Amino acid sequence: MSDGATLRSRVKDDRLSLLLDLGSRLHREVGLDDLLREMGSRIARALEAERATVFVVDAASGELRSRIAELTELPEIRVPPGQGIAGAVATSGEAIRVDDVTRDARFFAGVDERTGFRTRSLLAVPMRDARRATRGVVQAVNKREGTFGPDDEAFLTTLASQIAMAFEWTSLRSDGAPRGVWVRGPYNHIVGDSPAMRAVYDVLKRVSPTDATVLLTGETGTGKGLVARAIAANGPRAAGPFVTVDCTTLPEALVESELFGHERGAFTGADRRATGKIEGAHQGTLFLDEVGELPPAAQAKLLRVLQERRFERVGGRDPVDVDVRVITATHRDLAREVRAGRFREDLFYRLRVVELELPPLRARGPAEITALARHFLGVYARRHRREGVTLGEACLAAMAAHRWPGNVRELEHAIERAVVLCDGAVWPEHLGLLPAPASERPTDGVTLPLGLSLEEAGRRYCEAVLGAAGGNASEAARRLGVGRNTLARKASRRTDG
Repeated sequence: MSDGATLRSRVKDDRLSLLLDLGSRLHREVGLDDLLREMGSRIARALEAERATVFVVDAASGELRSRIAELTELPEIRVPPGQGIAGAVATSGEAIRVDDVTRDARFFAGVDERTGFRTRSLLAVPMRDARRATRGVVQAVNKREGTFGPDDEAFLTTLASQIAMAFEWTSLRSDGAPRGVWVRGPYNHIVGDSPAMRAVYDVLKRVSPTDATVLLTGETGTGKGLVARAIAANGPRAAGPFVTVDCTTLPEALVESELFGHERGAFTGADRRATGKIEGAHQGTLFLDEVGELPPAAQAKLLRVLQERRFERVGGRDPVDVDVRVITATHRDLAREVRAGRFREDLFYRLRVVELELPPLRARGPAEITALARHFLGVYARRHRREGVTLGEACLAAMAAHRWPGNVRELEHAIERAVVLCDGAVWPEHLGLLPAPASERPTDGVTLPLGLSLEEAGRRYCEAVLGAAGGNASEAARRLGVGRNTLARKASRRTDG
């Protein structure tokens, strides 16, 4: 086979493999930006281009934002609406091929000027979903030999449509927007971009590539299971099993058998050997949800697994070696459980190599509640075939005022209920929100009299948040989404208002 025929065969295989892989991988709880960055290199390879970029149209601002970009010079490319060739494609919905960008007045050289990269030729196609709505633009730059041709455009158009439709299964969803997608967070299926969630993402980015044991803490319904899956899917054991154990559902008499397995004859009814959950997670990840519910005997055996990576099945004497990463979660205060003698201190320290506390929904802010509500609205509108459902303004206000004791899980269930019951627009009565019991109503609020200046009202609120944080300036600044210097400045100002 000639070199030319070999190259054509390789390119054909690359393109087919890319089309087949895209849909299946976007369904996972992966680091979305990392996955898309990998896709970018594969798009460039399949088109024999130097670089490839996927821009999404931000439904909120209308600007183009890069979600795949093979450039280390800039963390993100942002293009104002209509600017450059990519902007022209997003506006017109038509593909553009340019053999020499210096002869095209639409070309915007600003990115090249900032990066030092030189664009010569370019192919850009719109990302349009099944409704033909434009969600973004896929762009390939600099054909290595010759110029981009009709076959390249046809392939990239097909791929762009698949990406647009695949986004509907990720956190880059359109959720009813006539154009663009809602840009949310860097981890697939985890919605949120508040300061509290960005702190979570920072820890995820650092801990996921390691084998470290992680303890997830936080109130019930904050998404600990989703975060555990994200850690596993972005770690070195991503190809291995992910085994979940809900410790609240294990009968106390069978806990050890469920976790460690048993030998034949170990107890009445044990007519054969059975492997346990830990053995089933070999070379993968074991997620123990509500680990604080484990009885003392199981705690002791789990400690040995963490220390020695071995255990014995119930009724057995031969040690079983296991290679497993352990992630645990609890809504309990395990340090308090240790002091009360209900949880082993040595196990506690083994589990919290890295401790990550997930914020309650009320601490993530009204904008994040709205983003999550829209995300769930899209999910359940499609599931229950209720397309066209919208969130009314009164509904958004009611959600912002609610304290969400059940956190994200409560919000998800409320939105599903509303989708089923509403006639088009979701209103507060469709959500079925229960008023908080008197014992759960907030007592740490601040009352501001009318007539204060805006500056004085802000100062009093900052001081109230600082007091609620026990005087911890770093924590108060985190809750407010500002820096410590800004907090100190605002809290110290006084007026005559």
